Amino acid sequence: MGLLLALVFALSIVGVFFGLRLYRADAKLPADLAVALEVGATRTNAAGSLIDRLGMRYAPMVLRMMGPERVNKTRRRIDMAGNPGGLTIDRYAARRFVYGFTGGIGGLVMLAGGNVLLAIVLFAFGAVWVEVGLWSAVRARKESIERTLPDFLDVLAVVVSAGLGFRQALDRTAEKYEGPWSDELRITLRQMDMGVSRRQAFDELRKRNDSEQVAMFVTALQQGEELGSPIVETLMAIADDMRRTDAQNARRKAAKAVPKATSIITMIMVPATMILIGTGMFLGSGLLG
Repeated sequence: MGLLLALVFALSIVGVFFGLRLYRADAKLPADLAVALEVGATRTNAAGSLIDRLGMRYAPMVLRMMGPERVNKTRRRIDMAGNPGGLTIDRYAARRFVYGFTGGIGGLVMLAGGNVLLAIVLFAFGAVWVEVGLWSAVRARKESIERTLPDFLDVLAVVVSAGLGFRQALDRTAEKYEGPWSDELRITLRQMDMGVSRRQAFDELRKRNDSEQVAMFVTALQQGEELGSPIVETLMAIADDMRRTDAQNARRKAAKAVPKATSIITMIMVPATMILIGTGMFLGSGLLG
């Protein structure tokens, strides 16, 4: 056991010095990662930038291990998360390597020391921490967009009814909003300025967002354009449908919360109350005297 601990400790020291050497080395960066690191100083913290630099040399290796299909799925998830902190697929791979290496070494050290529970925690950290952060960013972005979209459509309908064209009204309304939905609209408008058709630009908007409301907005907008429906009526109808969907989702969540609360009360509070009452009766019965 002592020999194993010494070996693990030696590997840890070697890993630390090797990581510091990589950090100081003038490594050739992939193009995507080089651009991300250039803007990373203003979009991520110092710890995130250090992690990216430590793992950048091994990012291509991680991407090859992932395979093209998984890389494409991950790239789409990063887009749906809104590239938080300037995250790209190469920075994702760099962080996967650093967290995996750190969690693996730490887990082996804890396992050699007999702390199995902490070893499992460290192994899990190395395996899923980047995924957890990405999943959280996707969910937060989706919720923010779905909260903003109905009110945005109401304002857009008012601006269009005032006489502006749809393209100009979309640009004017997007300037009044901040957050993920405004960012998505600016991307869509920039694509249209570059010559992409409105239909294709909104199709790309739908692909970048895993949201039923965004899909509903794009589908209704395209159908209204094909059928020649007035754009103002289409926008107001979409906003009303989204609010009804939000109300239904809220009722559905409330209905699910009741059984969960009942289960918690049944499994925890009732037994605890019975134990408390039984202990009080036992102490008050004088049997201990």
